[in-house]
Amino acid sequence: MNKLAQWRELLTFHRFWVMIIPYSWFILFFVIPFFIVLKISFSEATIAVPPYEPLLVTENDKIQLTLNLGNYHFLFTDALYINAYLNSLQIAFFSTLLCLLIGYPMAYAIAHTTPSVRNILLLLIILPSWTSFLIRVYAWIGILKNNGLLNNLLLGLGIIDEPIQLLYNNFAIYVGIVYAYLPFMVLPLYTNLVKHDPSLLEAAADLGARPLKAFFSVTLPLSKAGIIAGSMLVFIPVMGEFVIPELLGGPDNLMIGKILWQEFFNNRDWPIASAVTVLMLLILLIPIIIFHRSQLKQMEK
Repeated sequence: MNKLAQWRELLTFHRFWVMIIPYSWFILFFVIPFFIVLKISFSEATIAVPPYEPLLVTENDKIQLTLNLGNYHFLFTDALYINAYLNSLQIAFFSTLLCLLIGYPMAYAIAHTTPSVRNILLLLIILPSWTSFLIRVYAWIGILKNNGLLNNLLLGLGIIDEPIQLLYNNFAIYVGIVYAYLPFMVLPLYTNLVKHDPSLLEAAADLGARPLKAFFSVTLPLSKAGIIAGSMLVFIPVMGEFVIPELLGGPDNLMIGKILWQEFFNNRDWPIASAVTVLMLLILLIPIIIFHRSQLKQMEK
């Protein structure tokens, strides 16, 4: 065996051990827990530890498999869960849109500044995430409550005569989500925009394209991968968000993350909670597939 063949064999061996780490992580922390949740979703709730019936029952040397489809039927017939899914989808969609509309100009501006200023601006984007997520959400309660900072400011400026309800509604949820997830939109967009070749815009200008037309004809299509990546990083976690709707949305707010918490920990109805989880994952598979296809197309170019 010559040296070239030995090097190839060595590289293949090392590549195997490097690749086995992410696959092991995926199997250990996603695939196995998912199948456990899937199994529980087909069982019946009971007052016991754990609080659900086993799927396999051994009786008279026979093994019986009992799959309870009633949990899924219940989800599709109970308006509470349907409204929770629709409300979560609506909030996740508009939050992602708001993050994109705010984050794109920010990422564009950062990508087109000098390297020294760019590093400072990126640090300012990342810096708030160095503090506790919970403390930052609580800070918004102090800003949005009736005697909070924002209402006092509006009263002081004479814009309003009495405090307006800014907390415990969808407005507060959108504010909290956009604030918390904006860096997840800005950073992938910045990573994409900073790679663009400036000669493309120069060529568009030489051909007579105005800056706005050059942006929509060159920059925006080239940043499609960054837009999709940022949107997925915002949309998917917002769908299952629990802390922000609970603290800023109030008791009347209905999102699927809150329903999950109530079913698991308040009602101890693990089969229903598991069915809710599986259905939410199936809904999230749609944007994940879109993201995966976008990544494949990007790699083929």
